[in-house]
Amino acid sequence: MRAIAVVLVVLSHAGIASLEGGYVGVDVFFVISGFLITTLLFKELDRTGKISLATFYARRATRLLPASTVVLLVTVTASWLWMPATRFKSISLDAIYATFYGINWRLANEGVQYLNADAEPSPLQHFWSLAVEEQFYLVWPLLLLIFALLFGKRRAPVIISLILVVAASLTVSVLQTASSAPWAYFGAHTRAWELAIGAFIAVGAARFAGLPKALAATLTWVGLAAIVVAAFLFTEETPFPGYAAALPVFGAAAIIAGGAAGSPHGVVAILRTWPFQQIGRYSYSWYLWHWPVLMIVPHMLDVEPNIPLNLGLAAGALLLAVASYHLIENPARNQKWAKAKARRGIAVGLALSCLAALVAQVGAMKPPQLAKGDPAVDTTQVVATAADPQAELQRIITASAGTGELPANTTPRVQTARRDKPTYYDVKCHLEYLDTVAPSECAFGDPAGTRTVYLYGDSHAAHWFPAVDAIAKQRGWKLLVRTKSACHAASVAVYSTALKRAYTECPAWRDQVLTEIKQAKPYLVVISSSANDGNPLLNESGGRLKGTAAEIDPKWAAGWTGTIKAIKARGTRIALIQDTPWPGRNVPECLAEHSRKISRCVAPASESVALPERQALVAATVKADGVSVIDPAPWFCVGGSCPSVVGNLLVWRDDDHITTKYATMLAPLLGARLPK
Repeated sequence: MRAIAVVLVVLSHAGIASLEGGYVGVDVFFVISGFLITTLLFKELDRTGKISLATFYARRATRLLPASTVVLLVTVTASWLWMPATRFKSISLDAIYATFYGINWRLANEGVQYLNADAEPSPLQHFWSLAVEEQFYLVWPLLLLIFALLFGKRRAPVIISLILVVAASLTVSVLQTASSAPWAYFGAHTRAWELAIGAFIAVGAARFAGLPKALAATLTWVGLAAIVVAAFLFTEETPFPGYAAALPVFGAAAIIAGGAAGSPHGVVAILRTWPFQQIGRYSYSWYLWHWPVLMIVPHMLDVEPNIPLNLGLAAGALLLAVASYHLIENPARNQKWAKAKARRGIAVGLALSCLAALVAQVGAMKPPQLAKGDPAVDTTQVVATAADPQAELQRIITASAGTGELPANTTPRVQTARRDKPTYYDVKCHLEYLDTVAPSECAFGDPAGTRTVYLYGDSHAAHWFPAVDAIAKQRGWKLLVRTKSACHAASVAVYSTALKRAYTECPAWRDQVLTEIKQAKPYLVVISSSANDGNPLLNESGGRLKGTAAEIDPKWAAGWTGTIKAIKARGTRIALIQDTPWPGRNVPECLAEHSRKISRCVAPASESVALPERQALVAATVKADGVSVIDPAPWFCVGGSCPSVVGNLLVWRDDDHITTKYATMLAPLLGARLPK
């Protein structure tokens, strides 16, 4: 079964489209683990009448940590050498969390942060499942020990406790999958029931062994079918784990339960053949190696990942796994000195963990450096003092498209660009996915100003804050900011690809804000939103609305009409800043990889405007309602090119948000287009 699980996971990660749901292999691993560990614990209990926690954890340490530590050390080193320098500190932190089996909580927290949405997965992300298992085993052996002390060898209390764990954890999984998918996916609390199902099969193994052979064989085939169906039918859009996880989990449980009867006609007979046994033997090491190889080697070769390459890398990772098993995993597990006493095994585990953490920390303190060229022109100063700021900026853009090395005075620094967010994020005035109520004031510009101005929209409105704030201070405006991640300014219902459900928090917040603006009757409302389809319109069943542009674009235009009507009032001016160009890649990472030739990070203007036909339709629609429309594209792209660094200014902080420095530089140009 481990062979089936690891093959599903590896092929899914390699990009095989028909096996997009291969991530269910992890759920199969959870059931297997729960079954095997509980079986071992009960054997010890039956043999000795007790459970030695020290022996258990020593055995886990010598079994898991030698191989995982080597993978961690190699991954950190390879990341230092070949991954973008912008990512190394994050990867180092991932390594520390992975070392101490807490990376699942870090990933869950990162997953609900919108501005991390474009980040490439960590080469250590797959350690989350190992973290979930070890968190479960911090509790489960202790519970069994308590049951043994209180009830001896009676199984009924254990069964009752497992039923309660399954009921509670599955309920939480279903509820949290519907509300916060990242926490549900990576959480130990939402996965505990899967390991408990395996433990339940272990407790009832004797009874399952007595099943009629024909029934047992049928059960195994039904179980295999459930896993295969899940792997082929589930996609990245499937709300998971939730109810959906029941299919592969109970499928795996059915194979184990049916296999206990030993029918020669069941799936187990096939799983005992040489190919499955060999892959199963190397499954742990293959799982450890495959993901870092898939993530790092394309950067090392400076090529874009593709399926043939990924399959070759997966095969190479299997060879690494075989070597790792025979040279590290198996010898360490059978090392007599460490096995002789539990405290030795625990000491070995602690030493390995501390070594991995130390290397990661040292690497974070000495991150890789970028090649840099001569200093470039100070774009902000030149534009601010120019007689014609736009003409001067376009001249600098044209010159920057042919820049070779990364300017030495690039600002903000490429390595820290990810953290370059508008200041009002720090005071929680920008709302994340699950938030619906902002702090009461969130006033900027000139707080004592007699004219009130609103900045309203999603994160693509938020990245204009430095420019709008500078203008507001200059003109004595009181600036109120109302922005929320991935929440479109248009009055439409959308599906959240991050939460994997209807984005209900968006209209709840939007309705409050539009009502507030209507009642406030401000002097000016500045609106902006992403034009991309990252969060598509919602269909009647709560999923993605699919259709042609001719069918969908008018719905977006109607949504914009709804928003404009909701806030339009006598004396209120409305300005729509159309979406900024999209560079098509994570800009800081591209620059970090190509700091000697940053022209490789120049985006073609023809590919950088998101959904131009829809934007044109929306612009025409709102203009008819008296809205001023501002097209910012000429401030980013000239002559068909959109450079990532303009003079000394880094333009984008990721793959779609502009940096605070670039936005600040644009204040004179934006101010000239806004109503006075």
